[in-house]
This record gives sequence, structure tokens and C-alpha cells, in this order.
Amino acid sequence: MNLREPCLPTGWYPRKKAEIEEFLKPFPQKGAASAVMAPHAGWYYSGSCAALAGSSLDPESGTVAVIGGHLPKGPRGGPDTPVLIAGEDGVRTPLGIMEIDGELREEFAGRLSKGPAGRIPSSPDRYDDNTVEVLLPMAHYYFPNARLLWLRFPADISSFDAGKLLYESAAALGRRLAVIASVDLTHYGANYRFNPKGSGKAALDWVKNVNDAAFINAVVEGNPALVLKRAEEDRSSCSAGAVLGALGFSASRGKQARLLNYSTSADARPQDEVPDSFVGYAAVVWE
Repeated sequence: MNLREPCLPTGWYPRKKAEIEEFLKPFPQKGAASAVMAPHAGWYYSGSCAALAGSSLDPESGTVAVIGGHLPKGPRGGPDTPVLIAGEDGVRTPLGIMEIDGELREEFAGRLSKGPAGRIPSSPDRYDDNTVEVLLPMAHYYFPNARLLWLRFPADISSFDAGKLLYESAAALGRRLAVIASVDLTHYGANYRFNPKGSGKAALDWVKNVNDAAFINAVVEGNPALVLKRAEEDRSSCSAGAVLGALGFSASRGKQARLLNYSTSADARPQDEVPDSFVGYAAVVWE
């Protein structure tokens, strides 16, 4: 079996089965959502928010599509940036081997090449990436018997159409598909060369209540053009293509979005301490 091996260094997520089970034990699977948006930072910072999303997915799903971003041409992608699709037979996680759904992969790639809105370019994903890998142990924990689809979508409006084609592909094969869109929000501070509101509590409040709130509102509203606009103009998302894909998939199913949880990496610090740099996270479910 041709396997994709982990590439992230130690520290992003637990590397032992018992550690993963202990981390996720407080988040039992109890939802029936068809798609979720979850953050992709290290589990120490965003794992609880991601687990709230992952545990909300339909447990009867036979395949899980994890859609990431961060494409080779940069976080904003563009019309010539392809959808990236892992071509391996499976991936290795600390819980074992998660088989890739090759039949669904081929069906989806074929529909991308002749979509009703025009051809959407695709290419094998040969790159190291955190946006998918960091969520794989979580997906494997909640779906121990499911197969996987590893995808990365560009920050381009075509990703909304790609999400629709993903739904059509699953429907054509009779797949019960769950989708995880891997998305972080505002990267604020000197580490990210983005600090329009200075530093301290005022900056953190602005990120929470203005910048990230505007992006989340666009997602909940289900407006793909506004999601992309907010991500590009406000720098409020590094992987907007992933959520555009979830929006397209969910629109095809007639599902509505709901904000489940919001946090930032600053929450890992004492309440009276605001770090110079921090990142926003949100869990959104489509039910």
C-alpha cells in the first residue's frame, strides 16, 4: 500500500493512541452535521475547538473529506491554482492506517475536469502540509472505519463550485460523506506582520469582535463571495478555499451554518496577559 506518512514535527498533535484518546474523551461524538469548519493549529491551542466541530459530524458517514488550504502559490491561491488531491492509497495516523477512498477521488477528479461551471484544474498533492494532517488523527478517532479524501482548495470562488461537485460525486456513488473544512482565522501581530490595531487587549478585542466576526458572519450567512472578500481584504482567514468548498457542499444539501465555538490562541495564556501575536479559531457546523 502506498502511504502518505506524517510530516509535521512533534508538538502539533499527540503522537500516541492513548494520548489522542485521552485528549478527545471529553468530546464524545453526538452530532449529525454533514460538514464542519475546524481550526488547524497545534492541538494545545486549537484542539478543543476542532474537537467540538469533529464530534458534531454524522457518525454514520462512510467517507470523510478533509479540505485544507495553504496551496503552493500562497494562501490566496487564484484562478490558476489547482485543487490538490492526495494520490496515495492511505495515510498513517497515530491510530493506524486510514484508507483513502480511491473511487470517490477519481469520480471527483473527473467532475472537476468537466464541471458545468467550466473546468477546475486539479493536481496531485505532493507537498507537506499542516492544514490536513493536523486534523487526521481527530478524523480517524471519530471515524475509525471510514475512508478518507485528502483535498486542498484554493482561495478562489471556483472552490465553491468544487464543493458542489464533491457533493455530486458522493451522491453518484451513494457515499455518505462528511466534510471537514480546515480553516484558521486572523493571524495577528508582529509574527504575521499584521497589527493595524497595535497590541494588547484592544487589539485582541478588535480581532474577536470585528475582524473574525465579519468573516464568521459571512460563513454563517452562506455567502461565498463575501467570505472570499472578507478573507482577502481583512486578512481574516488563511485557508478560505476550504470553507468555500464546505459552503458549496452544504448548499447542495440545503444545510445551514451555525457557529458552535470561537476562541483564540491567546486563551491559552493567563486572562490578564495578551501575547504580541495570536490566531483566531472557530468551529462551525452545517446541520
